[in-house]
Amino acid sequence: MNYKVPLKDIKFVSEEVLDMPGHYTKFTKGQQAEPELLEAIFQEAAKFCENELEPMNASGDEEGCKFDNGVVTTPKGFKEAYSSFVENGWPALCGPTEFGGQGMPESVGLIMMEMMIASNHSWSMYPGLSQGAIKTVDAHASDDLKARFMPPMVAGNWTGTMCLTEPHCGSDLGLLKTYAEVDEDSSEEGAYKLSGSKIFISSGEHDMADNIVHIVLARLPDAPVGIKGISLFLVPKFLVNEDGSLGERNTVSCGSIEEKMGIHGNSTCVMNFDGAKGYLISEPHKGMRAMFTFINESRLGVAMHGQAHSEVSFQKALAYAKDRVQFRVKPRVTPEKNADPIICHPDVRRMLLTQKAFAEGGRMLNMFCGKMVDIEQSADFSEDEHAEAEAMLAVLTPIAKGFLSETSMETTNYGIQVLGGHGFIKEWGMEQEVRDARISQLYEGTTGIQGLDLLGRKILGTRGKVLKPMIAKVEKFIKENKRNKFAKQLKAYVGTWESLTRSIGMSAMRNTDEVNAAAVDYLMFAGYVTVAYFWAEAAVASEKALSNGASEPEFYKTKIATADFYFQRIMPRTLAHEAAIKNGMESMMEIAPENFAFL
Repeated sequence: MNYKVPLKDIKFVSEEVLDMPGHYTKFTKGQQAEPELLEAIFQEAAKFCENELEPMNASGDEEGCKFDNGVVTTPKGFKEAYSSFVENGWPALCGPTEFGGQGMPESVGLIMMEMMIASNHSWSMYPGLSQGAIKTVDAHASDDLKARFMPPMVAGNWTGTMCLTEPHCGSDLGLLKTYAEVDEDSSEEGAYKLSGSKIFISSGEHDMADNIVHIVLARLPDAPVGIKGISLFLVPKFLVNEDGSLGERNTVSCGSIEEKMGIHGNSTCVMNFDGAKGYLISEPHKGMRAMFTFINESRLGVAMHGQAHSEVSFQKALAYAKDRVQFRVKPRVTPEKNADPIICHPDVRRMLLTQKAFAEGGRMLNMFCGKMVDIEQSADFSEDEHAEAEAMLAVLTPIAKGFLSETSMETTNYGIQVLGGHGFIKEWGMEQEVRDARISQLYEGTTGIQGLDLLGRKILGTRGKVLKPMIAKVEKFIKENKRNKFAKQLKAYVGTWESLTRSIGMSAMRNTDEVNAAAVDYLMFAGYVTVAYFWAEAAVASEKALSNGASEPEFYKTKIATADFYFQRIMPRTLAHEAAIKNGMESMMEIAPENFAFL
């Protein structure tokens, strides 16, 4: 079973759940995103993904990247597919028009990103990271640097990376040691020499583009200690002359590539900076603030990693469950055979429906985040609309990243389970989904980091202010659909969400570690409720379509049935998270570290 882009579901979410056509009429950049044009774009994108990317997914996993004395070679076909990607203008789809981009809304690019991740996660990371680098340079670099670096990056001729992690520090970037000194030999303003090593740099070295632009965190000589002493730099693989032509090789090199559990087709590099020439693109010591342009972009991308793997695993498991016959059911479905298809068995349906609920629910959440990104980035919206979108993204970005990466492990494991022993065998492709999806729980901050960001920094850090727009949106939906059974059920969950937030806030006043103890359970609770809201929206949209005489009624009936499954069989999980939060941290801290195990 090969992955097929779910164009019908994408259209349903876009047009009937989120009203993206109406959204696009409200700002200049969106007005070119007419439904007919978008349909054509997505159909062509689907062809590229299904015909060029998906066929290399398994072979790229098997072959992996090759490293030879600093040179990285990507798997067979990757470079050619990237050339096709560039030649057909896909990298420029949402790029700024002043640098050669097509200027489509960010929400359009995010939809295509889901298709690429689902087709070939490893390959998708090369252009995916470049988009974050482009946005970071565009937001923070000088006009001179933009003029030199942006056009080839937007066109896709050059790719980009983010260089944060070092061997001694992961998420605690305040410990980083890479340093930058003024380049006394350069006549260019803002030129520095960077020295240090970075690890786990995805796409750090490869053979697919003419140049690689590294976005690097480092310290200036007078930097204060900790996170407040970090600056942000642009460091190219090849130096770039003032006229935009490529110069000599910079002193940044790949020391090795990692042997990983999954995403073998993407090069995960140790990058060594040996007095490499770079340019300061943030205010001195304000690098983390600037870097969050990239980090937030990447966190939404990682949310799509999780959701995309859920979709692929669901598609493959569904195809197998329809074809595989085992045991009998009553009444018999295939009396002419010795057994019935396993999709008829309730336990197999439990797994398939869980996959479907998270894949399609996650799509609604991710596409809504894309809508909020459009509003946040466009000057055509009011200050109040900007503030609301920023608050929505502050809350929903860690939820989407943390929750969808966690549920992707459940859904991809169910993919193996539905196939049974065949799922454990490499040739069926299911075990690759598990291995490739696993990294999404780690990228851009673990689930614990996302929970702390959501609960501690965002919600409690603003005394609940940042949560209010999301709660208000859900409560408005409940009020407008008070006769709908899903809206009625949703009301109680929202009330619990608010009361849990207050309860943790009170506990944190006595001991701030209570936030750390509650963070992941809180994030998961919030994730279940958020996705429940979108399933309620989908059910209401489906009921409306049916009442209007929809031409494909079974599609909408299936949506309503999936929403029912989500509320009946998935939402009871929130009770466990609620209880765990209320039980506090005491039981976690009773055992002294030296007494954890007696060996």
